[in-house]
Amino acid sequence: MCAPVRQSASITVAARPPSSQARASYQCLVCRRLEGAGRLCHLEARQLRWGLIPYWSKDIKVGFANINAKAEGIENKPAFRKAFERRRCLVPVDNFYEWRKTATGKQPYALALADRGIMALAGLWENWHSPAGEWVSSFAIVTTVPNQLCAEIHNRMPVILKPDAWPAWLGEEPADEPQLKALLAPYPADDMICWPVSARVGNVRNNDSSLIEPVAAA
Repeated sequence: MCAPVRQSASITVAARPPSSQARASYQCLVCRRLEGAGRLCHLEARQLRWGLIPYWSKDIKVGFANINAKAEGIENKPAFRKAFERRRCLVPVDNFYEWRKTATGKQPYALALADRGIMALAGLWENWHSPAGEWVSSFAIVTTVPNQLCAEIHNRMPVILKPDAWPAWLGEEPADEPQLKALLAPYPADDMICWPVSARVGNVRNNDSSLIEPVAAA
């Protein structure tokens, strides 16, 4: 995620198959809270399109510019402010990739929790009605400044939420804007690990479990 050039790096999603990595416009598993008739609420796990399309957009291509939502000022940005207020979600992943500049190019790294458990990334989702009458549900991943580990590789990282923050982020527990913004902090570096992986992750045609196997750094 947040690759310096393409802004479309991949993540390994928890739902496999169909894919061991995901990119902009891919369908990825997210967990969200929905309000039903009579204000009844329930949690739902569903595949949504990666790349948030604001409800007011006239073109689905806007989503390619909205795969990430910077935490700084998120509450005021037209593309994200309504979703931040009412449509927040969790994106479960095994790990994510970042690219580190080297003397000969770029070396991709996989980053994960130290215990290799599933991490929950903070996300925003939105429904969009196309000019042709189609409904599209999409999402973006919230990013923040990097912790010490991630900073050695890239200048941003996704917001990773611990389980005790999930109810507030999903809207199951009340939380005001300052409380929600406080959740968008870097995850502790000591609780994460990283390792170099094959440059094959940079090719969308590659989609197998070997992508996350460690290799010698370039």
